[in-house]
Amino acid sequence: MGKLFLIELEGKKYSCKHCGTHFALVNDVISKSFHCRHGKAYLYNRVVNVTPGVKEDRMMTTGMHTVCDIFCVGCGSLVGWKYIAAHEKSQKYKEGKFILERFKVYGPDGSQYWATHDSQVGGSDPDDA
Repeated sequence: MGKLFLIELEGKKYSCKHCGTHFALVNDVISKSFHCRHGKAYLYNRVVNVTPGVKEDRMMTTGMHTVCDIFCVGCGSLVGWKYIAAHEKSQKYKEGKFILERFKVYGPDGSQYWATHDSQVGGSDPDDA
């Protein structure tokens, strides 16, 4: 195996809670009103240091989407997913965007979001949808 090259971000950033690998800057957040199995999730324009999994169609609260899970390149942890295609016209804005589950990353101030007991089990879309 070759040497692993990571992109190091400057400024306030979100990073892997397991290994500290940088994922995204605060300015890359599009929305903080998404949900996942463990609670809150944020939608990002750009995410670095992740590797994509297999594409699959997934039914979400706002309809069918083609997505692939994304994994930390540092430790291999599942940290969210990427929207490949949205089957509903109103959801097309998500295409090419990323979700990071707040439960799986450290915030820009080093804080961690803790899952709550009232988290949605199958949810993966915004509160306001």
